[in-house]
Amino acid sequence: MFWGIWTLYLWIIIKSQKAMNKFSLQIIKTTLIAVFFLFNYATFAQSDFTLASGADLKVTGTSTLHDWDMKSSTATGKAQITLESGKVVNAKNVTITMPAESIKSGKSGMDKNAYAALKTKDHKDVKFSLKELVVKGAGFEAIGDFTIAGVTKSAKFPVTANLTGEKVTFKGQHDFKLTDYNIDPPTALMGTVKTGNEVSIHFNVTFQPTK
Repeated sequence: MFWGIWTLYLWIIIKSQKAMNKFSLQIIKTTLIAVFFLFNYATFAQSDFTLASGADLKVTGTSTLHDWDMKSSTATGKAQITLESGKVVNAKNVTITMPAESIKSGKSGMDKNAYAALKTKDHKDVKFSLKELVVKGAGFEAIGDFTIAGVTKSAKFPVTANLTGEKVTFKGQHDFKLTDYNIDPPTALMGTVKTGNEVSIHFNVTFQPTK
């Protein structure tokens, strides 16, 4: 009788330990899974960013007289940027809006002709909206839409993205034709000086975390 009770007691203890071991293993597995997902969330964190002041925006082109450029440092924008191990790996919902009459050449006559060509009385802004950022070698290819003089066209162009501290800087250049946006190349001096149809938008813009 004694040995039977003792054997039953030992059996209960062994079963209890096995149950506890299974329970402990389940807790460990659950904890590891949670840590894995938290680590990946932190590693691939997507955050909201806002365009910092002092954007470097420039439009360049040619004419029958000389090359020209117009510059602006006024723009607003926002983005959702994904970072991994101190690098930019993706961005979406990126928008940049520049007041069309914020670009200046330093020559009032040229500015006036440019604003007329851009139809700024009816279309106040030049806008870019990013649809997709595709990895291309050491940089990216931006795929999105430009809206210029009220006309929206799709665009693809190379960009670089660099993280410095908490700020992300995008640099790139988009080449296009004025006539793509139904813009007649401006002329001056009774038509003797004509702007070339091919122009480029250069940008060097920095986004900072939205506060």
